This record gives sequence, structure tokens and C-alpha cells, in this order.
Amino acid sequence: MNNPAPNLSDFGHDPLWLSIIKALFIFVFLMVGVLMSVWTERKLISRMQHRYGPNRAGKFGLLQTVADGLKMGLKEDLMPRTVDKVIYFLAPVIIAVPAFLAFSVVPFGPMVSIFGVRTPLQLTDLPVAVLLVLATASIGVYGIVLAGWGSRSPYAILGGLRSSAQVVSYEIAMGLSFVAVFLQAGTLSTSEIVAKQAGGGTWDIFGLHIPTPSWYVFSLLPSFLIYAITMLGETNRVPFDLPEGEGELVGGFHTEYSSSLKFAMFMLAEYVNVFTVSAVAITLFLGGWHAPWPISIWDGANTGWWPMLWFFGKLVLSFCFFVWVRASLPRVRYDQLMAFGWKVLIPLNLAWILLAATFRALRLPEVDRGVILTIGAVVVIGAFAIWLRFDTANQRRRESRAAEVEEEFEQLREEPTAGGFPVPPLDLPHYHGVVPAARLHTEAKEVTSGSN
Repeated sequence: MNNPAPNLSDFGHDPLWLSIIKALFIFVFLMVGVLMSVWTERKLISRMQHRYGPNRAGKFGLLQTVADGLKMGLKEDLMPRTVDKVIYFLAPVIIAVPAFLAFSVVPFGPMVSIFGVRTPLQLTDLPVAVLLVLATASIGVYGIVLAGWGSRSPYAILGGLRSSAQVVSYEIAMGLSFVAVFLQAGTLSTSEIVAKQAGGGTWDIFGLHIPTPSWYVFSLLPSFLIYAITMLGETNRVPFDLPEGEGELVGGFHTEYSSSLKFAMFMLAEYVNVFTVSAVAITLFLGGWHAPWPISIWDGANTGWWPMLWFFGKLVLSFCFFVWVRASLPRVRYDQLMAFGWKVLIPLNLAWILLAATFRALRLPEVDRGVILTIGAVVVIGAFAIWLRFDTANQRRRESRAAEVEEEFEQLREEPTAGGFPVPPLDLPHYHGVVPAARLHTEAKEVTSGSN
């Protein structure tokens, strides 16, 4: 029996009891998935570091996460006296609820029969379903910011500020990485984007018939790579876990939350967000619930309940990618993180969107290709000229600053002491590459010897 891919017209007809079953399935799947993912992450990281990991509670340590969850649920909840109680209690809820809502538009499979009712394996769908995912992800950031603000702790406030600044840069790059998918698919509906990846086509460019693969990860590889990076920043995972930053901010935004139920909600939201961004990557770039090659050669691979297995398999591999990155990469500095988001990801994304839109326009038969190529060349030359102008201005600014630093060192040599003791200039900035470390060491020795 052939199960066609659902479209927007197939949604909104389910009876109430069936919608409740789907919602309960998503909730139970995410809750059980969090328990298993915590155990999997501990096991994988321990194996990568030549350790055993949890192996005491239950067979292979499978009950360890259950024990941790029970401990956090039953542990005494300690609350500082200076917190804003309303915000302090609402912050974990605000961050956890949107994480579950985003999964409502994720397609798990094609049309199936459940208790005699034909229905898609998806809770709901919208003409702008992908924008709903971005909106829920943005709302979740409010929970982090309010957790830092309501705690009235400097470490927590710094963590919340870092998260708000981080999400602005990385959410822009994430949204831009979707634009090429929208241009390719011609829709923002998650179910229809998956249906567009069912089979490949051809690009007719200058009389050449170029075959295209079905999954957008191949035809839109730059968008996928940028999205894979922004996934780490969106979920506050290593190497972009600066809002927590244990070595700098103790625990970041949840510093004042004891290991109780509210703290468990923060951890729950983090792992559910990992599932959400992974599911979005699968839906937009990895064919959704379609079977990978060579399984797709089998005629029944994309029918019935089998597509759910392929979707869950892709989800597991995506989560293993998060674990592998955490075990392999160190935490970056905050200025590096922000510079990478604003100065690298966003400009690259804009350039790739321009290129993808150009190729999309060249595929249209009624378009004058000469005009499009001319406009594209003018835009590229103009962008290069702007970059060259800013690069020259930055170089002059660096040279001017280097001269100022030289002048400050000359003043330090002339007046090395204050009241008989060597005093370094308190407002002297340190610029990488302006004054070499050996020069600084030499200047310090001269000042010390002069004072003696």
C-alpha cells in the first residue's frame, strides 16, 4: 500500500482524541529521549576519554539518569532571599514550554492509518511552520534572561546577557540559512519541504542538464554547514556554552538554582532544544523521514511506519554529533564567538543566498540570463570594493593605535615611578599584534631597573 506524503490540506481534520494521542506521543518521546540521551552522552564521552561512564545503577548504568531525575525532583528546593520570586519561578517554565511546542510541526512520517483514521504522522503544520520554530526558539531565550535577572546575582545576570547577545547573532545566521531552502522548495511548510526532497531533478543551465540530488544537504551544502554551526550556538552547547561558562560564571544563568526540580527543567529544556534543532536539520536538509540510500531502493522503505525508524535513526546520529563536538572542542572566548557570528557566518550566509537566488533565477525559462549575470557581477564587484575600503580603514586605525601605544610607552619610560614605586599605566590597553610580548617584557625590565 502506497502512503503518499502529506500536504497542508491533510491537516486540521483529525478528531480530538487522535490529536491528544499525537501530543502525548511527542511528550513521552521527548521525556524518554532526554533520559536516554543523558545516559548516551555520558557513555560516549567516557569512551572517547577512555573511561567507563555510569555502570552501577542498573544494567550498563541505564538507571543512572532515572536516579538523577528522581533526586532532582525530590531534593529540597533552596531559594535565595533576594530573588524576584515571580520571575524566579516562571523562568524555568518559559524556557521549557517552547522547547516542546516547536516539535508540533516536525513531520515523523507519511500518511498512515491509526485506529481506522487516515492521518499524517505529524501533530500539525502551517504555511509558515519553519518560522514557528524560530519564534519558539526566540521565546526560550527569555527564560534564560529572566532566570539571570530574577536571581539578582552578578554571575547569573552576566549569563543572561551573554545568552541574549549570543542568540541575536546566531539566530540571524540560522534564519538566513533557511532562506536558500525556501527558495529551493518554494514553501515554508515542513511537510511540503520534506515532500520536495522525495526525488531529484535536473538544472537546465546554458543548455546543460545537470542532475540534482533529492536531499538539500547536497544542493545547499553551505546552508547546511552554517546551520550545523548555529545549532551549537542556539542550544548553548560546547564550544558556544558561554551563558553557563562554569570556569567564568560558576553556572551562568542558573547559578542560583539549586539541584531541584527547577534546575531539572533547565536541563530538560536544553536537551529538548537539541532534539528540536536536530529535527529541523533533518526536515530541511536531510530528507526528513525519507530513507537514505541504499535503503531507499526498497519500494516499501518510505511507506507505512518504516519512515519513523529512519527519522529516529537520523535524530540519534545528529545527537551523537553534538556529543562528539562537546568531547572534542574547547570553549571559545566570548569575543571570538560574537565576532564569528557577526563577521563570518552572517556575511557568508548573505553571499550564499545571493548565489543561490542567482542559480534559482537562471533556471527560469523566461528570464534574461545576461541581465542576471551582469547584475550579479556588479554586486560582487561592489561588495569587494566595500570590503577593500573597510579593510584599508581598519589598517589605518590599527597603525594609528600602534602609534598611540608607542607614545604611552615613551611616557612610561620617562616617568617610571610614582612616590618611589614603579606604577604601570592603569588604562593601558593590550592589543594583540600591536606590541609584541617580547617588547612588553623588555619595557617592563627597563622600568624596573630604572626605578631601582
